[in-house]
Amino acid sequence: MESEKLWNSNYTKVWCANFMIFFSFMLLTPLLPLYLSDTFHANKHVIGIVLSGYTIMALIARAFSGYIVDSFPRKIVLLVSYFFFFIFFSGYIVAGSLLFFAIVRTFHGAPFGATTVANSTVAIDVLPSSRRAEGIGYYGLSNNLATAISPSVALWIFNETHNYNLLFITACIIGAIGFIINSTITLPKKEIVKNKQPISLDRFFLLKGWSEALCIVAFAFSYGVISTYVAIYGKEELGITGGTGFFFTFLAVGLILSRLVGGRTLRKGRIIENASIGCLISLLGFLLFAFLHNEIGFYGAALIIGLGNGHMWPAFQNMFINLAPNSQRGTANSSLLVSWDVGIGLGIMAGGSLAEYYGYHSAFWWAWIVNLIGVVFFYVFVRNNYQKNKLR
Repeated sequence: MESEKLWNSNYTKVWCANFMIFFSFMLLTPLLPLYLSDTFHANKHVIGIVLSGYTIMALIARAFSGYIVDSFPRKIVLLVSYFFFFIFFSGYIVAGSLLFFAIVRTFHGAPFGATTVANSTVAIDVLPSSRRAEGIGYYGLSNNLATAISPSVALWIFNETHNYNLLFITACIIGAIGFIINSTITLPKKEIVKNKQPISLDRFFLLKGWSEALCIVAFAFSYGVISTYVAIYGKEELGITGGTGFFFTFLAVGLILSRLVGGRTLRKGRIIENASIGCLISLLGFLLFAFLHNEIGFYGAALIIGLGNGHMWPAFQNMFINLAPNSQRGTANSSLLVSWDVGIGLGIMAGGSLAEYYGYHSAFWWAWIVNLIGVVFFYVFVRNNYQKNKLR
């Protein structure tokens, strides 16, 4: 039946547009610490503060984006936020000082946060209900492919040209292509949230998902520490100058493999099993990264973390969706992403301070410890709490 087709035209378009979001985002992320160090001579602590502004602004935007996506026509919200997302890349080119760059980078987080919420909610809208859990898993493949390809492309461009502005221009063009793709989608009519209480925290955050959110914060903290400082760590301590992109490639390979397997199990409703397996595998990966300071630990951890997160992330997204009524899909998505932003932001700031004053190894061990706390909390409390509160 056509209604049960997973890869319908609208889902495919939204999938491709999401690929463009994260391709343009990841084109800059691995090299921004080096850019700030080379161009503005910023130290690790300052780099952490500057880069955390993007995440904080994305967090703030996402906190309101879920309600906006549920309350206004989703295509309009998506296109407006996507337009500002890609146009902000041009601001990096004209940023002539560290302060100006920090301002541009911080405010760029707002349209990124809004766009990711709107795009993922639209993807859920265009999926047939019988394929939704599976489709959410495959939707994440667009992020993973972008993560696999983009950093390597960025490093190749920079190694060939040593021109950061070319990277900024490329990111802007890729983002514009995604905007054009999304402008062609057709959405079914959906219920608009009306007559809600003027003051209601549940408008902006899915309160029933608080325990799942705490787990995501812990997991994102670990990822924020490692992903932000992996390029400088690889260069300064392991002598890896041209292979940092392969770290993200191995990470993405793990994500892709686990999502392909996990997509089938999610279709069978095995959400808790996927999340449980993913948590443990990721924990092992962070332990390997903290413990083994060589290329085997560097690339091996990336693959293992990818395998774990690929199982865990779509499972948690399904958990948030299943805890929310249909009228709060946007809020459910934003709650998940806000939780991730909080963890990433804390990881960037704490990781920068720890790396500056105590060294990278200390920062990576704390990343593992926080991850362990999240895994224990998931097994002790979250799994049973989800079963009691899920709506579907």
